[in-house]
Amino acid sequence: MTRIAVGIEYDGAAYSGWQQQAAAHSIQAALEQALSRIADHKVETICAGRTDAGVHAREQVAHFDTQARRTSLAWLLGTNTELPDDISLSWVRTVPEHFHARYSALTRSYRYLILNRAARSALQARRALLVHQPLDIEAMQAGAQWLLGEHDFSAFRSSECQSHSPMRRLDSVRVSRNGAWVAIDVTANSFLHHMVRIIAGLLIMIGQGRVPPERVRDQLQLRQRGSSTATAPAHGLYLWQVDYPPQFGLPMDSAII
Repeated sequence: MTRIAVGIEYDGAAYSGWQQQAAAHSIQAALEQALSRIADHKVETICAGRTDAGVHAREQVAHFDTQARRTSLAWLLGTNTELPDDISLSWVRTVPEHFHARYSALTRSYRYLILNRAARSALQARRALLVHQPLDIEAMQAGAQWLLGEHDFSAFRSSECQSHSPMRRLDSVRVSRNGAWVAIDVTANSFLHHMVRIIAGLLIMIGQGRVPPERVRDQLQLRQRGSSTATAPAHGLYLWQVDYPPQFGLPMDSAII
């Protein structure tokens, strides 16, 4: 039996999320169907982080075990032939049996993408949040700094979150602008349900001048969300990168830095 790791890109707009569900269209189901055709046996995958409905991925990582003997190129090209246009493998690597896409990950990075201008985009309508009002990037970055380190993130989780602990370690948060595009990049050991979207929603409110940067500190300390804090829509969110120990030899890049 051989363990294979793959990098996956997808536009999540047409899917119920990563996880396979009985009566919904999922990324996992589409990927496993394609891999099974190339392997000529049923394939089951485990991913680095399950994304919600409408969320995209620049680099999701998954692994599977197979008895089939295929080259990495055969897995890559063959699987992409079987996948729909909005899902694609970006790389394939053979990994040791102890590699685990979820538990071997050191950090996960997400990007929330905002188009900050008056006119909507025909090309990015499903891939970025349109915010008409000018955003104060400096204020957003000031608020974001309260999130760094290990905290109880109870105020930044959904009511449906099933994690046993609200404690998470946030390694970096960066708000940047490139013309009309604003990106919120967040890296942590792991995330709670809707955590990045709630962070993005609050930082957008700060950028609009609706609440001060200190609102982040207050929300963390109170361990509850303010009634006016919105969860940012899913279509602006991307699973951007998953980092692993170098011993596994997986592709690495610094695009998020």
